[in-house]
Amino acid sequence: MEEPATRLRRPHWAWFVAGTAFVALVGAAGFRAAPSVLIDPLHQEFGWSTATISAAVSVNLLLYGLISPFAAALMDRLGMRRVVAGALLLVAAGSGLTVFMTASWQLLLFWGVFVGVGTGSMALTFVATVTSRWFVRHQGLVSGVLTAGGAAGQLVFLPLVAHLSTDHGWRTASLAVCAGALAVVPLVLLALRERPEDVGATALGADPDAPPPAPPSGVRSAGRAITVLRTAARNRTFWLLAAGFAICGASTNGLIGTHFVPAAHDHGMPATTAAGLLALIGIFDIAGTIASGWLTDRVDPRVLLGVYYSLRGASLIVLPHLFAATTEPPMWAFIVFYGLDWVATVPPTVTLCRRVFGADGPIVFGWVFAAHQVGAGVAALGAGLIRDHHGGYDLAWYVAGGLCAIAAVLSLRIRSQAAAEGAPTAR
Repeated sequence: MEEPATRLRRPHWAWFVAGTAFVALVGAAGFRAAPSVLIDPLHQEFGWSTATISAAVSVNLLLYGLISPFAAALMDRLGMRRVVAGALLLVAAGSGLTVFMTASWQLLLFWGVFVGVGTGSMALTFVATVTSRWFVRHQGLVSGVLTAGGAAGQLVFLPLVAHLSTDHGWRTASLAVCAGALAVVPLVLLALRERPEDVGATALGADPDAPPPAPPSGVRSAGRAITVLRTAARNRTFWLLAAGFAICGASTNGLIGTHFVPAAHDHGMPATTAAGLLALIGIFDIAGTIASGWLTDRVDPRVLLGVYYSLRGASLIVLPHLFAATTEPPMWAFIVFYGLDWVATVPPTVTLCRRVFGADGPIVFGWVFAAHQVGAGVAALGAGLIRDHHGGYDLAWYVAGGLCAIAAVLSLRIRSQAAAEGAPTAR
């Protein structure tokens, strides 16, 4: 009777894999924190317009999403360890090579293409893959914790990037991000494991007597991703999820993540102070996303999405009236409120993809996430154009708030549509 008790006290391998994934996501998030604090320095040195710099951010965001479903399929074929390690090296190369650029097309290549593909190769589909392979119990909670890794990366790197950019120049900041991504590679190679059977275990919460899941088919990664998309596209729930998540991307990393710092700077706030506020959003996002994961295990995820989008839209409509040279209590309230909602939408969206599409859920989520990044890319470029033509961002905030109201309606529609299509219920 002592052996089972001893085994209960031993941490499950799933927690080691989740911990390694969390650290890897933090490393990849580093360069994603840089664009908002480097817009002004790049404009001052090269004379590039806000729209030109925003175009590079837009390419980054688009590739970040579009590469995601292919990366999920590639993880099935080559393994998470190889894909994630390679992605971190690509992020490091992109951030490091920016210090040599002299023309805007190089910004598009290094900042847009290299970093976009690298971060997209280990984006939220990585979260979906880890939770699907290693967890049966606590899937929503672990999804929330791993998603919060991106916020933690923002928290760790954004104030540092802002400080280095202000005091030592943007090149030093880029090299620091490069070093951070490289530092995570050895941990991924040493500690990340592919599947429970590789270490003689089962997924956390799985029936130990159940046969292991069938290995992925030999279909090429790109082919499988396209095949899954064709199948999912025949399900209207997929389109409702994709449309809502596109608005999610537009209202978070496309708009706030890219333009909050320059918008605050337009009102006289120092860039370092604005970057600190954005980092605080990351702090509260960690709490909000973990709480959202916990709720997703207990509450209908469709209802959660409707509530999240409604609250986010209301906060964005109020935001233009809160900017000032100093941080007043209403702005602090926005930071807390918006931060709790930043990526709280991810755990319920991952759960819906898994419930409706089963084993193809991680790849389907990759395509839904691609829509997220299309929305983000459009918002990043669109807000830059609004700033250049109107001298401010107010219209961008109002449009984003209205779109969030539409996303709330779409999310509630998922509830009835999924029921009509016979989506399985939560276990």
